[in-house]
Amino acid sequence: MNQSLGLSTCAARATPAPSGPSPRIAFVQAGWHADIVRQAHAGFVAECERLWPGDPPAIDVHDVPGAFEIPLLAQGLARRGGVDAIVACALVGDGGIYRHEFVASAVIDALMRVQLDHGVPVFSVVLTPKDFHEHETHRAFYAQHFVAKGAEAARACVRTLAAHAALATQ
Repeated sequence: MNQSLGLSTCAARATPAPSGPSPRIAFVQAGWHADIVRQAHAGFVAECERLWPGDPPAIDVHDVPGAFEIPLLAQGLARRGGVDAIVACALVGDGGIYRHEFVASAVIDALMRVQLDHGVPVFSVVLTPKDFHEHETHRAFYAQHFVAKGAEAARACVRTLAAHAALATQ
């Protein structure tokens, strides 16, 4: 828990928003630990408003029960079209019944497949803390951490959409 939540030098650089119409972004979030997970959405929205002043992207929120359900919905959204990017958000903790690494790996692998199969960028805020406990110190730390990770996802989204826009004009 001694990780810094400050911006890295790379992330702190100015990230210009892509030119053109404001994008439509699907934000898919898991319901487990919702009070923590929802903080990523808050960080994402705040950073999008900062990066796209006056014309922030349209962000459609989609709720699913848990992390394992995210890839199928992401696939459906990408297949349907109408979204420029998808952000996936969950906290995958060690529940004691199965290894959380299995769930996290399955989710991340499936999200990678969605973006490669459909050409829609997918950003992961699916976090798997090594040691997450239900006490207030961890809950407060991870809530703040999800805000920071949501903002990082917004910056990654801006840069990726700008790169795709530049590629389309070449």
